Amino acid sequence: MSSTEIGLMGEHNRSNWIRLRTIILLRWFAIVGQLAALTVAEWLFNLQLELGLCYLAVGVSVMGNMVAIFVFPENKRLSESENLLMVMFDLLQLCFLLYLTGGLNNPFSLLVLGPVTVSAAVLPLRSTVMLGGTAFALITALVVWHLPLRTEAGEVLRLPDIFVFGQWAAISIALIFISIYARRITTEMHSMSDALAATQMALARAQKLNDLGGVIAATAHELGTPLATIKLTSSELIEELADHPDLQDDARLIREQADRCRDILRSMGRVGKDDLHMRQAPLTEVIREAAEPHQGRGKEIHIEDGPTGSGVFGQPQILRRPEIIHGLRNLVQNAVDFARANIWIETLWTDSTVSIRIIDDGQGFPPHLIGRIGDPFVRQRRNTVDRRSRPEYEGMGLGLFIAKTLLERTGAELSFANGSHPFVPSTQQGERRGAIVEVVWPRSKIVSEVGQRGVAMGENRPLEA
Repeated sequence: MSSTEIGLMGEHNRSNWIRLRTIILLRWFAIVGQLAALTVAEWLFNLQLELGLCYLAVGVSVMGNMVAIFVFPENKRLSESENLLMVMFDLLQLCFLLYLTGGLNNPFSLLVLGPVTVSAAVLPLRSTVMLGGTAFALITALVVWHLPLRTEAGEVLRLPDIFVFGQWAAISIALIFISIYARRITTEMHSMSDALAATQMALARAQKLNDLGGVIAATAHELGTPLATIKLTSSELIEELADHPDLQDDARLIREQADRCRDILRSMGRVGKDDLHMRQAPLTEVIREAAEPHQGRGKEIHIEDGPTGSGVFGQPQILRRPEIIHGLRNLVQNAVDFARANIWIETLWTDSTVSIRIIDDGQGFPPHLIGRIGDPFVRQRRNTVDRRSRPEYEGMGLGLFIAKTLLERTGAELSFANGSHPFVPSTQQGERRGAIVEVVWPRSKIVSEVGQRGVAMGENRPLEA
């Protein structure tokens, strides 16, 4: 599944995440609060309110909740349109109460922000804009049209015009700011969730491939004895059927097919056997395995051994973990995508660290995005030349996020930089002037203990039933 498909799937499905039961529960809290406010205004402050209409507005919410409870199942999840209608109903009901109780002179007018914030957090952009526009229109209307708040003596409780204007301006700005803020935060959280799901899919795929290798090895092991029995029996039949040439040919065919099955299983077993040597390998061999799928894409990949630190002799044997191979493969793919002709992979190991540096001769990372590299779904406008040279590239940043996440799980630290200087002419810059990605592990996190001690590997673990 591609990154685009994951993003679109999440965008369409998140509006269906909200349960009707959650909306009903929140509405009950709002109803209790509204009734409490009306009771306090009447009994404590002796305000003259249109209590009949006020209780009618609250009663409509109560009836809506009761209908939702008895008509729909508790586990119903609301669609996008149903979510929009529910939140729109709450907004209209609240504004009607504000109309009955002084409009923007009522301090509870700030509660208009609640439905809009909920919409920005859970609904698509279209629904959020629609709800925000409706809220803005309603609070603007409340400035002019509303029933005044009156005391027991008949005095009108009214804020000065400048304070009413300030209240309107504050709510209008808050509608925009809180909507953008809530949507931005939830979008980043959802993007991270989608990217982590893609990472888990990549790990699951690698794990399935490893499990398939174990199945192949177990199959070869288990079928070895029956095939040997078939071959032995067929050989005896060939000798005993010397007087029956037709039957002897059949027995010979059985032996040949048994040998063929043995050869097939033997070749499959080489691919899938659970060998300790397959769990660790020299550093450059792991890099070569990670880069191998991109060798035939028209770019030259150079793997170079860097200088070793003091006290360290020979290339380290590192763990062949799927996270390391898949993460390095994504970094190499990104370098191949953007390189002009060459990619260099440099290795360096010391007494305490093992590092890999991937450099290309492309244009490098956009300077304004270096601080965000590794975040999921980083989009960038592409110019005409870039679209023509790389039409398949979508620029989502998901590959680098997956690589960063996988490698950091193995204990690595990643850094991103450019080999070129933005104020130095290209003619004065070196060949390795493109993007630079450096991956550094503590030696204890990646170097195999067996390879570190330099002792024999030992035998394979026995297959478990």
